[in-house]
Amino acid sequence: MDFRYTPEQTALKARAAAYTRLLMRYEERSEEAGGPLPADTVRELTRAAIDASVYAINMPVEWGGAGLSLLDQVIVEEEFGKVTNCLWDIPWRPANVLAYGTEAQREKYLLPVIRGERFDAFAVTEPGAGSDPGSGTSTATRTAGGWLLNGEKWFVTCGDIADFLLVQADAGPDRAATLFFVDKQARGVEMTRVPRFMHSAVNGHPEFRFTDVFVPDEDVLGGVGNGYELTKEWFTDERLMIAARTVGAAERALELARDWAVGRRQFGSRIADFQLIQGMLADCAVDIAVNRAYTHQIAWEADQPQTDRKTLHAKASTAKLAASEAAGRVVDRCLQIFGGRGYDRSYPVERMYRELRVDRIWEGTSEIQRLIIANELIKRGTGALALPR
Repeated sequence: MDFRYTPEQTALKARAAAYTRLLMRYEERSEEAGGPLPADTVRELTRAAIDASVYAINMPVEWGGAGLSLLDQVIVEEEFGKVTNCLWDIPWRPANVLAYGTEAQREKYLLPVIRGERFDAFAVTEPGAGSDPGSGTSTATRTAGGWLLNGEKWFVTCGDIADFLLVQADAGPDRAATLFFVDKQARGVEMTRVPRFMHSAVNGHPEFRFTDVFVPDEDVLGGVGNGYELTKEWFTDERLMIAARTVGAAERALELARDWAVGRRQFGSRIADFQLIQGMLADCAVDIAVNRAYTHQIAWEADQPQTDRKTLHAKASTAKLAASEAAGRVVDRCLQIFGGRGYDRSYPVERMYRELRVDRIWEGTSEIQRLIIANELIKRGTGALALPR
């Protein structure tokens, strides 16, 4: 395997890095505002992302997306991960499973998202169903021409700006897990709360209540009973992207800490000359190098048509688990190298320290990733997670 970037990938990385530097100009403004940016600013940044071909990177060119492979997406998301305040949400990446919609669904829902006119949000988690999405209590009951949706969803990332939601609910008496398109303005949809979390993210993670929300048959995604498989496919891609972004965040933290250590003097010497500081810098470099390599490997495997999708699910969990936990170690060391200034919100390492913590929770906790990996080992043996042969 040759993992050297092609000329096209090198140019792609440069475009993503340039756009990330643009986003970095708005970090402190976002932090001071508690997260959100003015709507006109978001529109300008959205247009800039579209112009740079780093918007809707996971959708085909013929639909208006960038048409990138998963490896190329990882290259882009790694750069995006270097920006704080979750500003990487602005260059929108539609839910990958939207591609499974019918032609009518694509025209109504997906294409406006690709054009930057609308936004989607995925609603799976519930008050009593977090790590176990199969234990949800949201239901869809048959009615004339469609379904009546009832339930509650929590932590709906970007649900505050979304125009429509993809809601997982159990349909009919067989409780068949199904995904439904739900217009946020539909009768019976209520955004009940927007929690304030540790990080100051540009978009929120609100809670929703659904009370007898009518969803027509044509707004079922992928057919009744296919919701869990679609959600699992969404998780696989999202976990790879989290791995990529956390690697990028760790890289930026290390670069900042290295520069600080070289310039900061104590006891008549650069702190970079102290072996304890050198040890922290070296450990950071190792954490970044091995996780970048593994994340790139799994993204490359995902692009190969012969790849076993079930094994890929576990490998994406491996990448997410390893990279998110490694990034937590890296940013903790880097904050320590900065000393008191690392605890100052005007410094990026402080914001990254708060923001990276959630990567060990959302899209599946570290504990759930371990269970997925162990289950794969028990079912298929140690060779299942080995390098491709």
